[in-house]
Amino acid sequence: MAKRKPVCLALQGGGSHGAFQWGVLDRLFEDDRIEVTAVTAASAGAMNAAALVTGLEKGGNEGARIALDHLWHEVNQSGGRNVFGSSGQWLQSLTKQWVSDNPLWQAGQTLAMSMSPYAFNPFNLNPLKRVVESAVDFAAVRASSVQMHISATAVQSGKSRIFETKEISPEVLMASACLPHMFQAVRIDGEDYWDGGYLANPALYPLFEDKQPHDILLLPLNPFRRDDTPQQSAEIMDRLNEILFNAPLVAELRSIAFVQRLIEEGRLQRGEGWGEIRLHAIPADQWLGDLSLASKLDTEWRFLTTLKDKGREAANQWLEGCFARVGKSTTIDLQAEFL
Repeated sequence: MAKRKPVCLALQGGGSHGAFQWGVLDRLFEDDRIEVTAVTAASAGAMNAAALVTGLEKGGNEGARIALDHLWHEVNQSGGRNVFGSSGQWLQSLTKQWVSDNPLWQAGQTLAMSMSPYAFNPFNLNPLKRVVESAVDFAAVRASSVQMHISATAVQSGKSRIFETKEISPEVLMASACLPHMFQAVRIDGEDYWDGGYLANPALYPLFEDKQPHDILLLPLNPFRRDDTPQQSAEIMDRLNEILFNAPLVAELRSIAFVQRLIEEGRLQRGEGWGEIRLHAIPADQWLGDLSLASKLDTEWRFLTTLKDKGREAANQWLEGCFARVGKSTTIDLQAEFL
């Protein structure tokens, strides 16, 4: 067997759309040609990261695939399956346009956003706690040689905090995925935290150390580009959500592109800490671009496995078209995309 190529993974958050990452990772580890040495992640990406490292520690690549499968089964069960079976057929009968234009749906969204979880959930019940405790072996994660960097947003200071491998706990994962209009803030070390995606989705800078592989594989969940300008209120909110949750990542990618251009033009000397960063991505635009913001809360098994299948196909295309350049050159034209 050929030697595996070392890479760092960067996993973006995006609710149940994280099942697309599940599919990507499942195919990559089935392929067995990469070796993950570090993972930076936020929100749903952080859950995937923790399950991934759990599996790697316990059973290598096949263990990682099993652990990710377990995680998404737990997400499905905690989301509450329809007692009459899968509601996939019902969901398919309600087109995105019909739902988004429905005044009752729009009123419900507005009402939900206006309510505080401290009022409607005073006991602070969070189904995510059972999910992560069931799917993640935190002792194995903290003992792993895979470096983890999980982002959360500090509420009081307004700063991003990156939790490292030895700090990973159920509370850290819950903090990284805490949407403030749905769950009470998660307190860690006297500080309250919300979803990490607000300020780092995910954070790339922890991967820039020279001791890390120079190849970073980014798995985004929010489409970067749309061909049309939305006009319906629900579609406007969907696109605004994508832009806001992509903004921290776009800012970092723009900074990398700017520094690379300065180095190429001879206006900045390459430093040891930067090395040669080779960025790769398996974008979600073509695969998730037709999904609404509301679908990020859909935990139906049929929906999750559909996203997994799409992720596997996206990974197949990347393996065929880009994998050969890993370790040699970047496969993203950062300057064209972000400058």
